[in-house]
Amino acid sequence: MVKKNITNSVLISSDHAGYDLKQIIKNYLCKKKFKVLDYGPFDNSSVDYPDYAKKLAKKISSSNFGILICGTGIGMSIVANRYKKVRASLVFNAKTAKLAREHNNSNVLVLGSRVTNKINALKIVNIFFKTKFLKGRHSRRVKKFNNV
Repeated sequence: MVKKNITNSVLISSDHAGYDLKQIIKNYLCKKKFKVLDYGPFDNSSVDYPDYAKKLAKKISSSNFGILICGTGIGMSIVANRYKKVRASLVFNAKTAKLAREHNNSNVLVLGSRVTNKINALKIVNIFFKTKFLKGRHSRRVKKFNNV
């Protein structure tokens, strides 16, 4: 049985270090019939990652999800999580992708292009968008995120 995706609308952005991986992921998602909105950059010229994390984070709502990519993913995670509606998770493998969704109801996947290869990145994306939030005890914890 094939799991249904949790969303069909994905926002995506990167910095220059994540540009090539962003293009690969964007093409993959389009082939899988996702609606992909690219917030840049549109080439691999040097840019500042906070500008692109902010563009995407400001557009996150309850009806869409996002992907951010920089060299390590650390900077994008820090910036994105400053926004109230964002639950950005820096993910390195299939297990962390699954747990980010199941336990944290993460709505922004963050990847590091210098620490995650293409094959692993596509596997992570696939798992992230097929995994549902488990709710239960995790709902209570996620609600506390806004009280920090």
